[in-house]
Amino acid sequence: MAVVEAFPRAAGAAAGRRPPANVEAEQALLGAVLINNDAFDRVSDFLRPEHFVEEVHRRIFDIAGALIRAGKLASPITLRTFLGDHEVGEGVTVSAYLARLAAGATTVINAHDYGRAVHDLAVRRKLIEIGEDVVNVAYDAPVDYPPREQIEEAEKRLYQIADGGRYGGGFLRFGEALKASLDMAARAYERDGHLSGLATGLADLDRKTGGLQASDLIIVAGRPGMGKTALATNIAFNVARSFLGVARADGSTQTVNGGVVGFFSLEMSAEQLATRIVAEQSGVASHKIRRGAISESEFHTMSRAVQEMQAVPLFIDPSGAISIAQLATRARRLKRQRGLDLLVVDYLQLLSGSGVKKNDNRVQEITEITMGLKALAKELNVPVLGLSQLSRAVEQREDKRPQLSDLRESGSIEQDADVVLFVFREEYYHRNREPRAGTPEHVEWMVEGEKVFGKAEVIIGKQRHGPTGTVELHFDAELTRFGNLAHAEMMPEVR
Repeated sequence: MAVVEAFPRAAGAAAGRRPPANVEAEQALLGAVLINNDAFDRVSDFLRPEHFVEEVHRRIFDIAGALIRAGKLASPITLRTFLGDHEVGEGVTVSAYLARLAAGATTVINAHDYGRAVHDLAVRRKLIEIGEDVVNVAYDAPVDYPPREQIEEAEKRLYQIADGGRYGGGFLRFGEALKASLDMAARAYERDGHLSGLATGLADLDRKTGGLQASDLIIVAGRPGMGKTALATNIAFNVARSFLGVARADGSTQTVNGGVVGFFSLEMSAEQLATRIVAEQSGVASHKIRRGAISESEFHTMSRAVQEMQAVPLFIDPSGAISIAQLATRARRLKRQRGLDLLVVDYLQLLSGSGVKKNDNRVQEITEITMGLKALAKELNVPVLGLSQLSRAVEQREDKRPQLSDLRESGSIEQDADVVLFVFREEYYHRNREPRAGTPEHVEWMVEGEKVFGKAEVIIGKQRHGPTGTVELHFDAELTRFGNLAHAEMMPEVR
């Protein structure tokens, strides 16, 4: 069948080169749709009108789709009403062209293959367009548009192509879902602790949650001084330290235990975060490390700990004041280049929305951020651990244990999160209530202090797939390190 219109060369394309297209495949697919509307259902998941190179083909596919979705027949006769009967090229009218398409139609069985061909060629044309834009912008970029932002914009557009119009999706057979469930159980059996998710290294917490589950958004919240950043760094390092991977046939690495961790430290520098982790692992207090007040033996202890930690797959991005779009771009890049099994964001309120206007309020911005993090967790199929501040309402209550309503801008955080963990240390508040020395109240205060010393609570305020409750942990304030709490029933008998 003759080509009805000569498609134009993309702007800026190399002289003498046309962007890739297959008009015959477009014609064959449209013909199949016109003689049997079931063909449309085979391609409608991933094919859009803009994927067609010919304008008339775009209009035919768009109108045919609208008719079919409305439960009406899409045929050469019904489409003519909406397309008119003008010429589409070479003296051929719309009516005659629709009849030609139907006469030269392929079978419904081949419709999916032709649809994929049309889609793939459209993607290649889009890649050419992005490449040309990158070149043109690089030549003529304004002063206030640095190369880093150009790279991030190009990566964002590339991922939009990759995510928009995949062949997969839609309904799965129950048998396929059962196989995925069995595979998850097999992976859990191979992991330390036999957990379905990533082990945090905190046994009581893992027993309550089953580990950090892929595609979950996990919020760790607390007031300043409670240790939420310490808990996040402890978990991140425990996961990275346990990493064990095996090579696949294609050269990539499959994680068997632990995982590769990406840590967005929006509040602290990479050096500060690393110092915290060195203190946790070496047992040398971080304040002594910062002041250089360490002995020779402590320095050697630190050096040994650093050498052991060198190969741990923990990657830190210390950039401050980034948007949720930039964070997503960098997380995708890390997964592509190094792999990614856990993403940590410290903390939510330091992120900004991707397109915030001056009249937008902070609640709307946090909503965009939490929705973006949840979408990223699903897209990358990894748990995202996001830290969040709590409102000052906690301080006004007698019992200062936090609850879901204490989350700042709590509506979207509570709604989008799969798990909400509150970090609470009674010891922190107890220190601030010290009465005058020598009084009976002071003696009582000291007795009470012994009960809460070195203890922390992780309160599971929400868990979509498990129970809520409280987990008690040990907390070493000098090393900012959380650990498993020794239970009385687990202590050895004294003879």
